[in-house]
Amino acid sequence: VQLQASGGGSVQAGDSLRLSCAASGRAFSSGVMGWFRQARGQEREFVGAIRWSSGTTNYADSVKGRFTVSRDNAKNTCYLQMNSLKPEDTAVYYCAATTIMWPINIKDHREYAYWGQGTLVTVSS
Repeated sequence: VQLQASGGGSVQAGDSLRLSCAASGRAFSSGVMGWFRQARGQEREFVGAIRWSSGTTNYADSVKGRFTVSRDNAKNTCYLQMNSLKPEDTAVYYCAATTIMWPINIKDHREYAYWGQGTLVTVSS
């Protein structure tokens, strides 16, 4: 499975951005796709994830109500819609995937075997 993330950029606080993660190599019919981010000097942290078959989502508390994870089965693509962006959202964002339908901890980056290359999001105040 190859993942290609795109959509990052520089925005002002309060703006919106949508990240995309296109999967190739196999059609996703099960498993989980997640988004993580890593700010400079910080550890990689969970942002959100979606169970591919059901569309069920999970979010980090820090983004709940502002970010939305969705997927397009036909395009084999996952999205991260980010609204009301804050300077503390500045980070490199990574998409990740696992073919395991029920990972033990969906928020643990070690559950994910496949990773995209990362896309930088910069939010200015």
